[in-house]
Amino acid sequence: GGLGTSMGLERAKSLLKVKDGHTFLDIIARQAIHSRVPLVLMNSFNTQADSLTLLNKYKELDSLIPRDFVQHKVPKIRQADLAPANHDADPSQEWNPPGHGDIYTALVTSGMLSKLLAAGYRYAFVSNADNLGAVLDTRILGYFSQRQLPFMMEVADRTEADKKGGHLAQTPDGQLILRESAQCDDEDTDYFQDIDRHRYFNTNNLWLNLVALQQVLQERNGILGLPMIRNRKTINPRNPDSEPVFQLETAMGSAIATFKGAGAIRVPRHRFSPVKTTSDLLAVRSDAYLLTEDYRVILHPDRAGEGVVVDLDSRYYKLIDEMEARFPAGAPSLIDCQRLTVRGDVRFEGPCRFTGSVEIINDQEKQLNYYGEAIATSP
Repeated sequence: GGLGTSMGLERAKSLLKVKDGHTFLDIIARQAIHSRVPLVLMNSFNTQADSLTLLNKYKELDSLIPRDFVQHKVPKIRQADLAPANHDADPSQEWNPPGHGDIYTALVTSGMLSKLLAAGYRYAFVSNADNLGAVLDTRILGYFSQRQLPFMMEVADRTEADKKGGHLAQTPDGQLILRESAQCDDEDTDYFQDIDRHRYFNTNNLWLNLVALQQVLQERNGILGLPMIRNRKTINPRNPDSEPVFQLETAMGSAIATFKGAGAIRVPRHRFSPVKTTSDLLAVRSDAYLLTEDYRVILHPDRAGEGVVVDLDSRYYKLIDEMEARFPAGAPSLIDCQRLTVRGDVRFEGPCRFTGSVEIINDQEKQLNYYGEAIATSP
């Protein structure tokens, strides 16, 4: 249901072209067709029409299960006085989808959970549309089924780069929970960020036992009571000078605390490959990544499992149209690049190839034009 507002998108983020002219949703649909499993989207009021229009071209996805269900919407809250926000210029901006944690209640209120159970489905694999590593793996499904778990989270090893993010934890009675930095006292920060003490983070790839989910929701009157997340935004996400608001959300991973006997499984880092920024997008669009015949996006074999780090100056490349305007010839060749850093306003006029660790700096206000095919190498 996300719009990708952090990159300046006004349509569903899943409709963004990510690899070889295919959108996130194209890739997801073709993976589902290859795996021969039903695909169900949780849409928002912002994304439903566009995403279903795209899926209409995939007749192989037709089944007795509806292609989507719609999550709820909640009012944006004015930071000034905590009242519901008003935006006469575009009233649709007054609302936001309440995060992916809404999936559990929305499954009930939409009737989707009942339809899935009536059709004989017992398990569901849930993931973010922008996580290119979230591919259905029947080996993980087999483990989940064999262990008869009600809920399972895929987790990966934390690194220094992840230490400020949330981690998996365990209560004294053995219950798994997610702990976020906002839930951490100042005096506990060093322990929170200790990646040897707290080794795993949530990939947001989740496995649900639908029978167990129905039972828990019935016990809780359809509401799991997940912790609220308060995000500071502007009412018009493309206008940083518009009125400051709070968007209230919940996160689906936090539901692990509500399922007695929930489990976690350690997975390779490549199952967590989200595209959150234009820097991530440029890397995936480059030749450092390949799209396989079964529509998985993987690192090029020549990279031996090592990803490329792209760091674009957010002053000039944060929004998708800004980034694409500065790479009119498309993504550069990064197959032999370890790191590409761009500081300042630089326009790459033609095909470029970068090798090693490269930093391009323009400290002038005037845009720098980087011409032609070039190989820039640094130790």
